[in-house]
Amino acid sequence: MDGTPDSNVNWRRPESDPVSRRSALRPAGGALKTKGQPTTTDEIRVTVCNYPDRANLVLRYVDPITGKQKTKSAKTPDESAAIGKAAVWEEELRTGRYMAPSRMTWQEFRKRVADEKLAPMPRATQEQYRGALNCFERLAGPDRLVKVTATLLTRFSTKARAEGVRETTLHKHLRHLKAVFRWAERQGLLAKCPTFEMPKLPKGQSKGKHRAVTLEEVEKMILAVPKVRPRDAAQWERILWGLWYSGLRLSEAVALTWDDGPFVLDTTGQDPAFYIDSTAQKSRRTEAVPVAPDFVDWILAETPEAERRGRVFPLHSDKTGGNLSHQEAGVVICAIGERSGVVVGTTEKVSRDDAGRIVRTTVNLFPGAHDLRRGFCSKWARKVPAPVLQRLARHSSITTTQSYYIHLTVADITADLRAALGATEGSPKDLGNISGNMARKSPSKRRTEKRRKSLP
Repeated sequence: MDGTPDSNVNWRRPESDPVSRRSALRPAGGALKTKGQPTTTDEIRVTVCNYPDRANLVLRYVDPITGKQKTKSAKTPDESAAIGKAAVWEEELRTGRYMAPSRMTWQEFRKRVADEKLAPMPRATQEQYRGALNCFERLAGPDRLVKVTATLLTRFSTKARAEGVRETTLHKHLRHLKAVFRWAERQGLLAKCPTFEMPKLPKGQSKGKHRAVTLEEVEKMILAVPKVRPRDAAQWERILWGLWYSGLRLSEAVALTWDDGPFVLDTTGQDPAFYIDSTAQKSRRTEAVPVAPDFVDWILAETPEAERRGRVFPLHSDKTGGNLSHQEAGVVICAIGERSGVVVGTTEKVSRDDAGRIVRTTVNLFPGAHDLRRGFCSKWARKVPAPVLQRLARHSSITTTQSYYIHLTVADITADLRAALGATEGSPKDLGNISGNMARKSPSKRRTEKRRKSLP
């Protein structure tokens, strides 16, 4: 079977085709009168043909851009039904509503995602996407992109839960997968992004796994430094206090310099600030950010003027003498946090017993570098408005600041309420209805009071 049309094939135009119905509008020269210039989709003409080696009729058109012939089965030997389907298909092609089923393999899709979508992203973000795609590939196992459906995503979620994946982790994976498949839809690789059923996460004051550390807990971490790094304790004590006072991410603190670089601390002017290049922070923005005044006071007291050059927090390896990366510094700070005995949260460790059953064990979480940043945000959340705190933390959304970085205990809130009450003059009865006293009176109330005053 060579798949070529019969020599006696009849190439038919559908009678219901809009161009055929408007044939009376054609001038003598044969050109169709239309408004504006015709587009390439106007050149698509679907015809019906009969291949001798096929039971059903075939729909065919020539792609006006590539010049290649495109065919698909009419799925019927009936001529009238095939002509109707040809009219529908032609209309879909001309209006751009038709999307051919993708033949792209999953591995080809992964390569395009890596080369086109992930390449401009920061390395850490790329790792998050790759982790989500690897997990989806392992549990769902699609061999072709067209097989990615809502049913397959539900199956992936079910298998992930059976493996012991936490709801927060599953939620994160699904968010990254949704972004990838929406990108595939925009690129024309998927006809439509499948529907995602996102896990319902528990609601609470903070969405972060770790809570913020307090000043007393930071002091415990400082006492644990010589036990972990006896030969270079001073530089680690300095960066722990620096993270607590500045609210910087560890990668930013390691890159922070006094004089030149993508992340500079300038304390020479009246308003000290961080001057940040787009390559040096997570948001990829170039900006100047105000510095917390207690950090400025502390860092200037700790650093003599003659030493204010180069890195603000130099971290040298006690073995090689070279500068440590922020990943290496993070490992050391986590070890210090664990040695301090401070617990900032709990999580479930998932394993399997000898019978293959899932076993969940509760384990403690110890403070790391980012918990000092959370402590910075919680400390200032009690002193400044939320938009100011967002600016200090350099979050693109205030929701991130409020959901993940602010941890106020009942004792904190009670202390603030007592302080606010003590700052006012008089007894609680004298406070009255603050909102009512401060509110502007309506015109009707003003007229009523005026009439009352005019009465004898």
